[in-house]
Formats: sequence, C-alpha cells, structure tokens
Amino acid sequence: MAFTAQDVKALREKTGVGMMDCKKALVEADGDLDRAVDILRERGLAAATKKAGRITAEGIVVAYQADGVSVLLEVNSETDFVGKNADFRAFVTDVAKTVAEENPADVEALAAMKLAGSDRTVEENRQDKILSTGENLSIRRFVRIDGNPAVGSYIHGGGSIGTFSVFQADAAVAATDAFKEMAKNVAMQIAAMSPQFLNAAAIPADFEEKEKEILRVQMAEDPKMQNKPEKVLEGIMKGKLAKLFSEICLMEQSYFRDEDITVGKYIANTAKELGAEIACVDFVRLVKGENLQKREDDFAAEVAKASGVQA
Repeated sequence: MAFTAQDVKALREKTGVGMMDCKKALVEADGDLDRAVDILRERGLAAATKKAGRITAEGIVVAYQADGVSVLLEVNSETDFVGKNADFRAFVTDVAKTVAEENPADVEALAAMKLAGSDRTVEENRQDKILSTGENLSIRRFVRIDGNPAVGSYIHGGGSIGTFSVFQADAAVAATDAFKEMAKNVAMQIAAMSPQFLNAAAIPADFEEKEKEILRVQMAEDPKMQNKPEKVLEGIMKGKLAKLFSEICLMEQSYFRDEDITVGKYIANTAKELGAEIACVDFVRLVKGENLQKREDDFAAEVAKASGVQA
C-alpha cells in the first residue's frame, strides 16, 4: 500500500517520533497507518529496554491540585533539554492527574493504570515518550494528599523544586485569598530554606542527642570553654541547640519576607486577621534529581563523535 508525505506527517503528529523513523515504519507497515503506530510502539518498548540503564537525574517536579486532592510528582529525564520540552511536561501533568484521580499505591501500580485522557497505560505512554525524546525517562516518586483543601503549593525554577505546605483549617477559610497567599508564601519558604522538621517537638530524640554529642565534643576541644562551670556549659549548649532548631524547623525559621517574625508567627497573624483557627501540620519538599547520580557528559567527545572525528 502506497503512502504520501501527508501520511508521514500524520504519523509524526500522532506519535511525536522523527520523520525518518515514521517513514521507515510506514514502509514496513506497507502504508497502514495503524500498523505503523504499532511498529513504533513496539520499537518504543525496545528503546525503553535499551535505555533503561541510562542515568535520569534531570526532568521536573510538578504540582497538581483539584477537588481537595494535591499531588506532587517527580519525573526524570537524562537532560535538562527534555525536561523543558512542552510535550514531556504535558505527559508529566497527565501522570500527576492520574495519581490524583486513581490513587495508586506506588509508582509500580501507577505504571499499570490508564493515563488520564488516554486509552493506554502510563507505562505504555512513558515508552512512547522514550521513543520520541530519544532519552530514558523514569517516574521516580509522588506524594498524594487527599481530602484537604488547605494545601499551599509552589514550584521553583520551572520544576527544579516542588513544595506543599499542609494546614488544618476550615474549607471556607482555605478558600479565602488571604489564606491562599499565606499558604503559598509558606510553601515558598519551604523551597528556599529547606527545613528538616515541622517544629522542635517533631525532632526525634536520637537526632537531638546526636547534635548534643557533637556540641559536647566541639566544646571540649575549644580552649575558651575549658574552665567554664558545667552549668554555664549547659546554658551554652542549650543556646546553640535553640539556634540550630531555628534553622531546621519550619515553624521556628525566620520568615523570609519579614525576618523579624518566625513562620509560626506569620501563620498566627494570618489566622488572627481571618478570625480563624489555622495550624500548619505538615510539609513536603521534592528536589529534582535529589540524591541521584548526575550524568557527566564529555562535551568535546560528544562533538567529536557527532562529527566523525576520532579523539
């Protein structure tokens, strides 16, 4: 069956695959567009298998919120270039929507579900994107919060960091502009200041004891501390711990827009303004590629390879 340039174009638009690959698929399918799509999908599976070992530490973090459900999702690619691609970003948003609507138990369960707006699974669509982008892509992790309209979100740097600030508040309060602004500002604080704990009460006992032990060693080795009474040393340690907690606990951190008050005080001020009870109960912070091995490209070697020049 013969095919035309319009058929090649149609196949490209349908699959996102390069023109030459589309042409080859149509030749193999004897001009049958549906069969050509299947061939490219089959090759997509092969491409996914072949690229599975390649490092994916770029990509994006996205936030999706609808009907009281909030999802923060990280999907990785090999390069920042693909991470900025509009088609890739649309796919990631659809995956986040799938998480919101289907409530998968984990990434493996998510892969087997139908992608939102598609009659094919998330995994099948991921394989298609591997074929069209030429890169390995991996759905790394997600956080889903259900039944709480009082969640602020912030995405920094086009998807390099994504955060949620989670509150306990009435739905009517959560719907106000003042609350939404406050919740977003706290989410921005989380992105900028990377707290480890919600407040001092949330710090595990073993973490605090470890910090105390580090301070004891530091003070024992400090000549200025040698002749100080034990009670004075305890006071100094208490002060140092308080300073540490003010840096790593969200509620005790200085609010980035007004360093004269803490984040906790900022939230309390908003609650007073609204005449409501508002409490920050949790937070989420996902950093793109966090703790993943980064791909190290030799640019000169890549250029030489592309030009056929031996290094």
